[in-house]
Amino acid sequence: MPDTTVKPPVKPKTTTSPKTKRPRLHKVILLNDDYTPREFVVMVLKGIFRMTESEALGVMMTAHKKGACVVAVFSREIAETKATEATEAGRANGFPLMFTTEPEE
Repeated sequence: MPDTTVKPPVKPKTTTSPKTKRPRLHKVILLNDDYTPREFVVMVLKGIFRMTESEALGVMMTAHKKGACVVAVFSREIAETKATEATEAGRANGFPLMFTTEPEE
């Protein structure tokens, strides 16, 4: 006599892979100073951060009025590289231009 019992369907074994967290993003922040010419700040923002003239003017004026302004958000390595490059551009031209980075919340 053939076996007529109903067997439950076989569920395939699932494997769980750990979720990798996306790297934390970092903000590049322009700090205002009273010595670096506005034109130079705009030139640095356009050259290093690839901003348009109007974007660079807006960031520069916000930093001028509020003391600081977020320029862009990148992965940590890129943010630190761009902040260092922009700060060094100011130093090389005798200006105290300063960019910093901080983690984004």
